[in-house]
Amino acid sequence: MQNQTPVTDYKKTKGLIYFARMLDKIRLHAAGKLAPGYFVGVEDPTFFDSRCTRFLGVDYDELAKRTLDGGSDEEILDWCFEHGRRPGEEEIEIWNAFLVKRGWRDEGSADLMEAKKRAGWENRDDIQPGSTCTMPRKSERQAGRLSKSVKLNSLKRWSGMSS
Repeated sequence: MQNQTPVTDYKKTKGLIYFARMLDKIRLHAAGKLAPGYFVGVEDPTFFDSRCTRFLGVDYDELAKRTLDGGSDEEILDWCFEHGRRPGEEEIEIWNAFLVKRGWRDEGSADLMEAKKRAGWENRDDIQPGSTCTMPRKSERQAGRLSKSVKLNSLKRWSGMSS
């Protein structure tokens, strides 16, 4: 069985980034295909899975069960809206902005450095707090979807964000 990396953090489901990645990790983990080093669940309240389920007002274990019952990402997000809360357009915009900048000159910078160590990238100068490196960009590099030369503006265009 071949390990797989989850879908990008930047994939949007009804405008919400990261949700598709969380569901992909749930599915891959259940199938025994999730590549090592990926966190699944809510053990640490600062991890994105925890933050996303709190944002949506749903229980992670219930969401995992619903995900494994089948359905598209959109259908599962609708389930979250029915069983938790439906964030407004502005709340989603704020969530997306928070997530894409996490680890860049904020309290997440220390977490970024720990993630860098776990990935064996202690000597990578392109992944530094205070640079344009963020937790989602670290994930993209880890999955091989982002080279060192990609500029932040490319990610903004890719994720649908404006400058």
